[in-house]
Amino acid sequence: MSSTHVLVTKMKNYHANRIDFVFTLMLATCVHARAAEPDESWQLKLQTTVIFQHKPGFAAAYSGANSLVTNRENSRTATATLYAGFRPWAGGEFYVNPEMALGVPFSELKGLGGFTNGEIARTSGADPTFYRARLFLRQTWGLGNGTERVESDANQLAGTVDANRVVLTLGNVSPLDIFDDNKFSHDPRRSFLNWSLMTHGAWDYPADARGYSWGAALEYVTPLWALRAGRFEQPKDSNGLPLNSRIMSSYGDVVEFERGYRLAGQTGHVKLLAFRNQAVMGSFSDAITQSTLTGAAPDLTQVRASHSKRGAGINLEHELRDDVGLFARASAADGRTETFAFTEIDRSLSAGTVIKGARWQRSADELGIAVVINGLSSSHRDYLARGGQGFFLGDGRLSYHAEQILETFYSFKASKQLWISFDYQHIGNPGYNADRGPVNFFGIRLHAEL
Repeated sequence: MSSTHVLVTKMKNYHANRIDFVFTLMLATCVHARAAEPDESWQLKLQTTVIFQHKPGFAAAYSGANSLVTNRENSRTATATLYAGFRPWAGGEFYVNPEMALGVPFSELKGLGGFTNGEIARTSGADPTFYRARLFLRQTWGLGNGTERVESDANQLAGTVDANRVVLTLGNVSPLDIFDDNKFSHDPRRSFLNWSLMTHGAWDYPADARGYSWGAALEYVTPLWALRAGRFEQPKDSNGLPLNSRIMSSYGDVVEFERGYRLAGQTGHVKLLAFRNQAVMGSFSDAITQSTLTGAAPDLTQVRASHSKRGAGINLEHELRDDVGLFARASAADGRTETFAFTEIDRSLSAGTVIKGARWQRSADELGIAVVINGLSSSHRDYLARGGQGFFLGDGRLSYHAEQILETFYSFKASKQLWISFDYQHIGNPGYNADRGPVNFFGIRLHAEL
């Protein structure tokens, strides 16, 4: 019995309709793959991250059903992820990631656009929950032009690949695994914690309530530029956990172009991203129109229909020096429909720096400072001002002002496998409301990799 047949047999219990499609396509094309001999044929890695945060009390003129609570609160999260992978054939990689998560958010995860902890899932609870985070195949076709070194990392086997290549990813992943990467601001387990600094704030990226989806992405990569495109399933309901497998009628499409450059002896990357989501979503203008007829507060749940949401973003990372990195993002969505999979941000601008500790003889330490300005579309503002409630926002009324975030952290490498970070966030106009706040958040993060 071939190793491929054994692999297919073992996977029959995992979403067979999707996996059969994945393996059929991969087996039909893998014979054309040209990949360098790998240094790793398999891997087992583990990460665990524990975060504690505290919020002192703050002032507010009024509060609503979806407001950030004004009294002092504590929040905690913990995750553990096993990264297991191997090469079933030349150019092919197969990965599975069992994961555990628990979390107690501030104010039941209400009252902010830029939430303070990227590790908190919308389905978290105080007790540990075990689930499969990822299950996917990656196929690489080499197209020559020399080779590049690929270092061992989570869901990445060490080896060499052609400098020009095509990469196909199929299965259960997070869209953030492939799109909108930024070496200085992307991973809340190692860098900034705020949701607005994980990715484009206005990208309502398609995923379930834990941040994962089923789909496919195709990449064409060269040393100077890359082009990526993907389609992923949307949740069945707004910010829900079950996904809608009807990917031709409910989906999130994303396209990204990346260009590398060299300036004053230092490297950088610019990425342009565009997205289009299709799902059954509530329109803010439809909800407002209905409310004028009924006299009640507008309600998105009463006007849901098939709508699309479009948006775009630009992502910049630049190495100012070998030990100093700069980054910036700007993104905007049309803001006509409710948030369906991420958070209530229609406009976002962020920038910051990450400094390594070489200057103070702590080369593995990092100091990060970033600022964010988040905004809402005019119809989104009007909806909230009239007493409407979104999935995360709803103070009963609204004195609109852009949500302003300052985050700084210091990551101390305590040992070869353990990082301890101290984090501070200051948020002005929480939930875009000038009648509330500002609010301060203090945190500590423990992160280990094995």
